[in-house]
Amino acid sequence: MVSGKKAVYYICNEEERKGLVSRMVWEILNEKGMIAPSDITFDGRKVMMHKDEGENIYYFVPTEVPVCLNYVKYLPEMNKYFGDCDVAGMVTWHEGGSAPPKVLTVHSIGDVNSGIYGPINPKYMRNLLLGLERNRRELKLDEYKVVTEATHWSGTTESSPQLILQYPVPMMDIEVGSIEESWADRTACTALANALTEVFNDDEKNIHNVLCVGGVHFDPNFAEAVFADWDGEAFGVSHIIANQWLVSGEYEGENGLAFASNAAEAIKDGIEMIAFHDKMKGCYKNLVRSLGEKYNVPILKHQRLRNPKDIELLSKL
Repeated sequence: MVSGKKAVYYICNEEERKGLVSRMVWEILNEKGMIAPSDITFDGRKVMMHKDEGENIYYFVPTEVPVCLNYVKYLPEMNKYFGDCDVAGMVTWHEGGSAPPKVLTVHSIGDVNSGIYGPINPKYMRNLLLGLERNRRELKLDEYKVVTEATHWSGTTESSPQLILQYPVPMMDIEVGSIEESWADRTACTALANALTEVFNDDEKNIHNVLCVGGVHFDPNFAEAVFADWDGEAFGVSHIIANQWLVSGEYEGENGLAFASNAAEAIKDGIEMIAFHDKMKGCYKNLVRSLGEKYNVPILKHQRLRNPKDIELLSKL
């Protein structure tokens, strides 16, 4: 475990809000005695906190609405009180017509269509995903999967994506999905609640940051790469540019390289490789080649993530 770090989690705990996940997670944290009042008040509400044996501090911020839906209102206090945190997360639910029904999921934030990507720390995202997986197993949530999700931001319907860049802390959305039965699953919400204080639990693997391009929203190839480790090495998966948004964002056009570069440069410590889904159109494969040349990193078909020991360049990165 690293020590002396700070994390902040924004949790909408209003009774009447859609989705039970954040409210239930808040209740679980309270009932477990994991949180105590801090000396901070955020939007008129008392912020709770937890300190672990490594002197890491975790802030739990209650909000009236999910913060992404009112960045204009919340940003000043987010920066005032929590702008120096090492990592941030918004606890929420996931839904979608074609989404898997029982998932514990984490994703980085960004508006792919406009090429705006929030800062992200792959190590902490990996720690959180590993924590979710540990808790999934311990709590015998056999029907659930822990997965990554393509980069997106739910605030685009309410605010300018440019606001993402006004918060310097690496931010993730942490969710239970994707149906009402899952949102109301107390055991699944317990797994999420427990994992929040495991974001600094470091297995000391040497992390190789990967920018992932193509594939579907819940692409299993990128999700499985999170859990691959070999000889003390592991992948750092964070920003994932799904194929649907390559198309809608017109990444084949004149802004494509600049937009994709924004994703690479938002990843803490940079990228060491680019993994692309082999079923992408040729124009997007050309984009990946240009991106690899720009950053002087290898580009890999998604299948190669399954056999990391066979990636010859990996040991040279």
